[in-house]
Amino acid sequence: MSTTRRRGRPRGESGSRGRIVAAAEHEFGENGYDGATIRAIAGRAEVDSALVHHYFGTKADLFAEVVGIPLRPDVDVPAIVQGPRDEVGERVVRYVLEAFERPEVRRRGVTMIRVALGSKAMSPVLVGFLARELIGRITALLEVPDAALRATLVASQMAGLIVTRYVVRLQPIADAPIDELVARIGPTIQRYLFD
Repeated sequence: MSTTRRRGRPRGESGSRGRIVAAAEHEFGENGYDGATIRAIAGRAEVDSALVHHYFGTKADLFAEVVGIPLRPDVDVPAIVQGPRDEVGERVVRYVLEAFERPEVRRRGVTMIRVALGSKAMSPVLVGFLARELIGRITALLEVPDAALRATLVASQMAGLIVTRYVVRLQPIADAPIDELVARIGPTIQRYLFD
């Protein structure tokens, strides 16, 4: 029986996953989201790039693991935007609010926002992730010349809602029913996207 191991397979490699996460934290911190590469992270962790992909899939998956992002816009946005066009604004608002009503998402999301707002090192990393994985994906799905501006307006509206409702807990928005907020904010998101 051959003792040659296939590259990128985690056979008894205790600690590899942890080394990858630690290496990714350093790479994202030093080079931002856009500057960090899977190859550089693998090199820093002293593993093959295939092992990073095996454990985490994509750079977005690894970043989500490192910073504890509770939502995955890179995965969820295409389904939200590609549904019935006249309901996209409401679906965006409902998706975010229903996610943040889950205690584990709210806890991690609020922590992440507070850290990003208060940290000069963390802000560019989070901005890079959101620019590529959220705004970039919405932009790519919209077929209009000013798609990037529209996507950024959506992101700003939703970020403001999250901060108002879950971080500073400004009343009455903090306790308003989700359906009411969807009905009031959804048309604004819809206008940003399509009008």
